[in-house]
Amino acid sequence: MGAIRLEKVRKAFGDVVIIPELDLDIEEGEFVVFVGPSGCGKSTLLRLIAGLEDVTGGKITIDGTDATTLPPAKRRLAMVFQSYALYPHMSVRKNIAFPLKMAGMDQAEIEKRVNNAAKILNLDNYIDRRPGQLSGGQRQRVAIGRAIVREPAAFLFDEPLSNLDAALRVGMRLEISELHQRLKTTMIYVTHDQVEAMTMADKIVVLNAGNIEQVGSPLELYSQPRNTFVAGFIGSPKMNLLNGGEAKKHNAATIGVRPEHISLSTSEGQWKGTVKVSEHLGSDTYLHVESPVHAEPLTVRAGGEFPVHYGDTIYLTPQEDKIHRFDDKGLAIR
Repeated sequence: MGAIRLEKVRKAFGDVVIIPELDLDIEEGEFVVFVGPSGCGKSTLLRLIAGLEDVTGGKITIDGTDATTLPPAKRRLAMVFQSYALYPHMSVRKNIAFPLKMAGMDQAEIEKRVNNAAKILNLDNYIDRRPGQLSGGQRQRVAIGRAIVREPAAFLFDEPLSNLDAALRVGMRLEISELHQRLKTTMIYVTHDQVEAMTMADKIVVLNAGNIEQVGSPLELYSQPRNTFVAGFIGSPKMNLLNGGEAKKHNAATIGVRPEHISLSTSEGQWKGTVKVSEHLGSDTYLHVESPVHAEPLTVRAGGEFPVHYGDTIYLTPQEDKIHRFDDKGLAIR
């Protein structure tokens, strides 16, 4: 259960088009991530699937059933929001049980589902606490537990980790990924953080101004970006994109090379440059190098103890087999 299909789905507010017509298939049990910059339409698309927004045109089917006009409660989807939306006066147990109680479910079945969700999410020791006695990560787990007990066809996550600090984000990212492996339920996850997308997804949907730029596995998008937008968005730090003479040498309007695909030397190389910023991250060092081949500094990954400093001259050589070529429309040349 949990196959979702969008056919020519469109969303507009008056004359303002938020989502132009798009098609998308989400297979049963997939972990699909919608990713893109702020304002690209990813949360709107999720809300259309959830039924929280009405489509302007097109069709949404869930497990083969036309759900386009169904109210949210009848779509068998559970949504986890950026805000935890927990009841502060209720215990963890009562918060998780609340949607089942509202649905009039038998008390024995409610207890069974709540205890199972608490066990899955390691909330057993906090079941009688109130939200104010929990950390941010624990509160988010309670919100996820409230979704789990409904046993939905699919989970919809709308930037659920945005309110957490860096360490908690990493921990919750791992927990949600593990949860998907346990439940084998379809999950759709919205984020602006492409690192989350790369580490969690079976399939990534890259959105830009409401349009789908590319759909594929994380490695497909990383190694075979369809256009310069995807090339520049997927990967951290982002791909270096060069125009002008260097691109023409490769019979392209633009060439792209990732920071880790540029070799470094202090004595010789293809591109001469000057180190402007050196970011030491322990195992890696990222250099921002000013060079005549590009108007903006190039980003290059080096070893953690690469011996250069601000103002040093350095030579860069891109790995020929790792250079991406794009035409004058920004589309990849294969």
